[in-house]
Amino acid sequence: MTAPDTATILEDAADRIADISRADLQIMLRRAALLVRNSGSIALDDDTEEALRNVSSELVLTREDAIRYIVREWMEKNTYLPVHNLDEDGDVIGNA
Repeated sequence: MTAPDTATILEDAADRIADISRADLQIMLRRAALLVRNSGSIALDDDTEEALRNVSSELVLTREDAIRYIVREWMEKNTYLPVHNLDEDGDVIGNA
C-alpha cells in the first residue's frame, strides 16, 4: 500500500470513526506507524554528515535536496541515468 492510499484510508476512517471496527482501526494505525517509521532520513557517519552540511550550505540546498542532487549526478556520471541534454538552439544567459 502506498502512502497516499494509506492517508486516504485514514482520512476516510476518521470521517466515519463510529463505523470502523477496532481491529480495522488497529491495522490502519500500524500501517501508518510503519510508513512514518520507514520514511526517515539516511544515517551517515560524522565525516560524511559534515561534508554534506558544507555542500548543502554552499549550494543553498536542504540536506534532502543535496542528497538527491548528489545521487542524481553520480547516477548520470556512471550511466545509470541518461545525461540531461542541453538545447543547442535555446537562449543562454550569462557570459562564456
